[in-house]
Amino acid sequence: MRRPRSWLLLCALHGVASMLLWWTQPTTLEWMTWRSDEDLHHPWTLWTSAWVYQSTPQLIGHQLALGVLTAFAWVVRPPWTSTLAWLLAWPLAQATLSLWPQIGYSIGLSGVLHAGWAVLAVQLLQRRIEMPQAQRWGGLLMAGLLIKLGLERAWDHPVVWDSGNDRSLVQAAHLAGAAWGLCLGGLARWLPTVRRRARVPSPPAAPDETVHP
Repeated sequence: MRRPRSWLLLCALHGVASMLLWWTQPTTLEWMTWRSDEDLHHPWTLWTSAWVYQSTPQLIGHQLALGVLTAFAWVVRPPWTSTLAWLLAWPLAQATLSLWPQIGYSIGLSGVLHAGWAVLAVQLLQRRIEMPQAQRWGGLLMAGLLIKLGLERAWDHPVVWDSGNDRSLVQAAHLAGAAWGLCLGGLARWLPTVRRRARVPSPPAAPDETVHP
């Protein structure tokens, strides 16, 4: 059975771009970082800021999380509609952060990753992804996502201090990414998908029953 590749290609883009930007000059990273007071003047940062990192532990953690998301997608094989929803949630989640005045800038893949899991959860619940027990898997993903967001309470604490990594953690990016992932993943149900059909072998030809004298 042929596996859809669009989701896996988007995962590869995020992983490779993040690693490449890690080795670029600080001036380049500044140019690609989203800032709330400059988003209208630098619209490309709605995309590129997800690939910018300032600490090694954060980069490694997000790369591992991206690897888990990629492996899960390799198993469930999300259709192109799921990839489109995830692709649209990417810049929209970043733009939504301007609603919180406490957020001066935001970097990293955390919002994008939450959007990806949210898209997969709602698509599984809607049985838009063809796999055994799709709704059960979707329910588990949705429950885990909602519990995590509930514990973080990003609507009250959009930015918290991560003492372990000595940096600020933008929890609002998790909330914004998940919200857009759920919304766009739900809307994607109205888009057509290509159904995978099993090939049924044709019956063997009937033997020649002609009687020869």
